Amino acid sequence: MSILVTGATGAIGSLVVQGLARQGAAVRALVRSPGKAALPAGVTEVVADMTDVPSMRRALSGVRTLFLLNAVTPDEVTQAVLALSLAREAGIERIVYLSVIHADRFTDVPHFTGKHTVERMIDDLDLPATVLRPAYFMQNDRQVQAVIEGYGVYPMPIGSAGVAMVDTRDVADVAVAELLRRDRAEQPLPRLTLEVVGPDAFTGESAAAVWSEVLGREIRYGGDDLHAFEAQLATAAPGWMAFDMRLMMSRIQRHGMQPAAGTVRQLEALLGRPLRRYAALARELVAAG
Repeated sequence: MSILVTGATGAIGSLVVQGLARQGAAVRALVRSPGKAALPAGVTEVVADMTDVPSMRRALSGVRTLFLLNAVTPDEVTQAVLALSLAREAGIERIVYLSVIHADRFTDVPHFTGKHTVERMIDDLDLPATVLRPAYFMQNDRQVQAVIEGYGVYPMPIGSAGVAMVDTRDVADVAVAELLRRDRAEQPLPRLTLEVVGPDAFTGESAAAVWSEVLGREIRYGGDDLHAFEAQLATAAPGWMAFDMRLMMSRIQRHGMQPAAGTVRQLEALLGRPLRRYAALARELVAAG
């Protein structure tokens, strides 16, 4: 029996595959196209399309534990519901699902509401799953590093309510820990919802201050203009996605992304180490060029 990882070549999924492989787990990596990415030694590539039922049935055959990660796409909910229904059909009783923090609150943000729909399915069917709810990824800011360094502006319009940015490596490490905990348990474990955050909450101003310190010169916060944010994003992403991200940023500006009390302590106990910090990532990005 093995652990099937969906989204296995993406930013989080690839780290989960690597982490499980390091722990000696039997891992299957689900990909849409063969040979898409180099996989760690011992990891089995499984080719399937999450909207194609026969291929997913084959992919789930002989699987003990499922890591379900769905990319932000127009049919994200369909993919997730099909995968969970087929996993249930296959008798899989150990699941970790990657959702998003405040999925139940940011109801006008399409990919948040989509993930909350999947969470409701997990609850309604009493599926034995861990639902991980990560906050804004620190690594998202790699996309704007050139703007920060070239123009002296931190352009992500995260506002002033506070965002507990999380390093994607910590998200993956938490996922690996939960997958192994469930996979190694003698019986299916009760449902669990776990927010996954970083140790500090940042505003646009304080994120800019981190970059100022790291670069040794003033970096300004670019402000809260969501129209400009959407327009810029739409030059590199589909219009529906740019608007989705604008709606997310609007909610972040109003409500922030901060966890329940005690969450950081819970995560650090689970990992057995401190959570990674934003300033450390900024230094890594600068050093890497």
